[in-house]
Amino acid sequence: MKAILVQEVGDPDVLQIVDLPTPQPGPGEARVKIEVAGLNFIDTYHRRGWYSLPLPFTPGIEGAGVVDAVGKGVTEVAAGDAVVYGGPIGSYTEYAVVPADVLVKRGDGVDAQLGAAAMVQGLAAHYLACSTYPLKPGDTCLVHAAGGGVGALLVQVAKLRGARVIGVALGKEKERVAQEAGADATIRYIEGDFDQKVRDLTDGEGVEVVYDSVGADTFERSLDCLKPLGTMVLFGQASGVVPAVDPQILYQKGSLFLTRPSLASYVPTREALLSRVNDIFAWIAEGSLKIRIDSTFPLDDARGAHSHLESRQAKGKVLLTI
Repeated sequence: MKAILVQEVGDPDVLQIVDLPTPQPGPGEARVKIEVAGLNFIDTYHRRGWYSLPLPFTPGIEGAGVVDAVGKGVTEVAAGDAVVYGGPIGSYTEYAVVPADVLVKRGDGVDAQLGAAAMVQGLAAHYLACSTYPLKPGDTCLVHAAGGGVGALLVQVAKLRGARVIGVALGKEKERVAQEAGADATIRYIEGDFDQKVRDLTDGEGVEVVYDSVGADTFERSLDCLKPLGTMVLFGQASGVVPAVDPQILYQKGSLFLTRPSLASYVPTREALLSRVNDIFAWIAEGSLKIRIDSTFPLDDARGAHSHLESRQAKGKVLLTI
């Protein structure tokens, strides 16, 4: 089978397409014939070595396709089921073996592209807005990269929760995406001083929570956007790793809370996974959550896909078609 392999960490050039033996599922596992792999920023962190993985490895934590074989004891899915999953590493490939209990049947109206586009980013938006800081009517939140894949979904889920949303976007086009997603107010990074603009938009009070996936370029000023007892949710580092933080800063700025969440912590069981996915698919079906696909790349152009994602120009989900 064809697969992308990383044998040394670095720039997109380290993504090599190779021939590998087709894997066989063991007990509790299923083999999925991958149709679409979703790209997520964590894939670039793995490729760069920011999040260390044993070498060599096949990147990708999100896939959609059809089950074509199952191992002993598998009851969650059967051969022929159309499925989607997020979490296990290794979706940039023609066939992936994954634990059967992470697979979710796609259901009516959810094709492979929509499933791959909605899974990881949809789950991120769900746990961030519903659990990490459970938004409620009357809250105001700041969403960084509000015109990106996770950002635009997070804006929509925040509005479903009844919150006021201030979105920060890279430029005019991404600002438009954030506005279409439902942001009540938008700020462009290029205008600078987003923290002061947030204060202006909140009559000097600040926001209850900041959702920051940008990292190094925004972290310190994001803290200045918070009310006393506000929550800083750092869930990515698209601009680079945030330097070490002196906890005294949180005290000085109003007894702030800081968290660095991960998807695995918020879907510890299959029941938790299905509960969140069921919400996401229901919102999609009723039209209250709209999934935007920015672009698709063939498997053998994984380098181009990563370069596009890291340019921060994507206005929605980037996919690899297998």
